[in-house]
Amino acid sequence: MTDLVRMEGIDKRFPGVHALKSVGFDLRPAEVHALMGENGAGKSTLMKILSGVYHPDEGRILIDGAKVALPTPGAAQALGIGIIHQELALMPDLTVAQNIWIGREPRLSLGRIDEARQNADTAALFAAMNIRMDPRARVGGLSIARQQMVEIAKALSHRSRVLIMDEPTAALNDAEIAELFTIIRQLRSEGVGIIYISHKMDEIRQIADRVTVMRDGAYVGTVQAADTPISRIIQMMVGRELADAAATIPDLAGSGTALEVRDLTRGTELRKISFTLKRGEILGFAGLMGAGRTELARAIFGAEPADGGEILVQGRAVTIRSPADAVQAGIGYLSEDRKHFGLALGMDVRANIAMASLPRYADRIGRIREPELARIARDYIQTLAIRTPGDRQEVRLLSGGNQQKVVIAKWLLRDCDILIFDEPTRGIDVGAKAEIYRLLGELAAEGKAIIVISSELPEVLRLSHRIAVMCEGRLTGILPGGASQEQIMELATRRETLAAE
Repeated sequence: MTDLVRMEGIDKRFPGVHALKSVGFDLRPAEVHALMGENGAGKSTLMKILSGVYHPDEGRILIDGAKVALPTPGAAQALGIGIIHQELALMPDLTVAQNIWIGREPRLSLGRIDEARQNADTAALFAAMNIRMDPRARVGGLSIARQQMVEIAKALSHRSRVLIMDEPTAALNDAEIAELFTIIRQLRSEGVGIIYISHKMDEIRQIADRVTVMRDGAYVGTVQAADTPISRIIQMMVGRELADAAATIPDLAGSGTALEVRDLTRGTELRKISFTLKRGEILGFAGLMGAGRTELARAIFGAEPADGGEILVQGRAVTIRSPADAVQAGIGYLSEDRKHFGLALGMDVRANIAMASLPRYADRIGRIREPELARIARDYIQTLAIRTPGDRQEVRLLSGGNQQKVVIAKWLLRDCDILIFDEPTRGIDVGAKAEIYRLLGELAAEGKAIIVISSELPEVLRLSHRIAVMCEGRLTGILPGGASQEQIMELATRRETLAAE
């Protein structure tokens, strides 16, 4: 059988980085081929070459056995290659339908866009994907999970023969992932070849036929997904054995209350939320999409101020109308959307790490003590194993996982007593996840009070001393850390009408 795609000897360099080192990869028709590796391994770079975003310095690409040139994304698309990027590439001020069909809009006889047909085509596409979404909704008003589904629909609308999915489930809940897998299996049955990039080992077991592993820009090997233990794939990724057991997090929750939230309310998003967070405690927040977990975090941090309720820090009531007020009160927030709310992408690593703490490193006339900041930035780069050529590298050039570590470094430097981590490992590989889990445990052991919001129940259970569960803007219960996934899901689906019965 002729390979649908074959990449041979692909080499790519960027300033200060040898991103790909003579890498090979192949994809067969009607196959889901997982591409795995730690952040910075070169997976996304390889796929951007296949989709015409980057040009290889060396090597060749064959489609159906014939050598091809892919000078632009349009050229790749014309050959039936579609890609769903890890980072969203939608236009927030346009509607869902306008984003999906941009440049391919159906036209009326006088050349005007046929919006009725465009919306109907979008509705039909969503129906085939088993998604409920208004084609006329403005994309900027959607959650990240909803925007991700728009990206998937946009790629599927081209009826690509080769579909590249770069972390497509990073912001999806279990029900949405199941829907996506149904779509993938349907596409595979129709002969579509799918390249699936993910760090979630359970997904690979469910959906992949073969697995190719990359490490440090080089090809490591290709194995059959069904026949290869997860431990072997992890070892191929990180080059070492990686213990799966969670590190023991000391329970220091008896040392006093760091944060208390009383009857916090914001429109219909948050309905009288009350809870306490102890020093040295990791309090996990679980719930399905739309439960209000991120809205709660943003209300506490002042990004979307609450309509009512009270917040107490270290036993004292505080007024939080803005993120600056929250930082002043000792609260740090690592957003799930690091690109928009956590980083200045055009600035370097050093500036991003120092961003929340600059006044501390200025002299009397406001000049920044750059040598001191450089030393501190290098310390955090080493401590958090941030893969970067140096502290002057622009953050936009780092992989997603390393960008996440830069945001963590920013709040560690600020030395906040209360830290809110919203999806801290979204889009991060298994090795980096282990490092962040270790870091969270160390911070809790030092007495930091930590909230972790995660859509991955195993992650919540692994990290948390207690687990707060939300459903439709309400806190439906708080469970001990040893709770079961079934107990969490029972509370996560306890809608108000059911709770009242």
